Amino acid sequence: MRETLWVALGGAIGTTARYWIALWALPISRQLPLGTILINIVGSCAIGFFGTLTLPSGRYPASEMTRLFFMVGICGGFTTFSSFSLQTLDLIRAGAFNRAMLNIAVSVILCLIAVSIGHGLASRFNGGLALIAATETEEEAG
Repeated sequence: MRETLWVALGGAIGTTARYWIALWALPISRQLPLGTILINIVGSCAIGFFGTLTLPSGRYPASEMTRLFFMVGICGGFTTFSSFSLQTLDLIRAGAFNRAMLNIAVSVILCLIAVSIGHGLASRFNGGLALIAATETEEEAG
């Protein structure tokens, strides 16, 4: 039960941050949902960095509770794949197929690059340790 409360608290923090960034990005998100793209890139980098940096066998191990709080709670509440999916569908339904495909390509490619950067940076901080960074809970849920 304690883990659930920490994940919920992290989710509240991540969700609030996502909302504020989405509001901030509204003026620049006319053709593409740039706020969502930015959120997914930042969240991907953050989860790659933290997940690798805090591995139990690394230099900066964190408890499973801390990892759940940040990776499942904060990053799960912050990143917006469901919003990305809905916005992409809206673009397709509005007849903007090319913009929808651009949204998919930009989001997926930049988020994969961002998670790789986060992982690579944390691996360096972690003495070259480059293990898989996901928590067991995330692997089971996926």
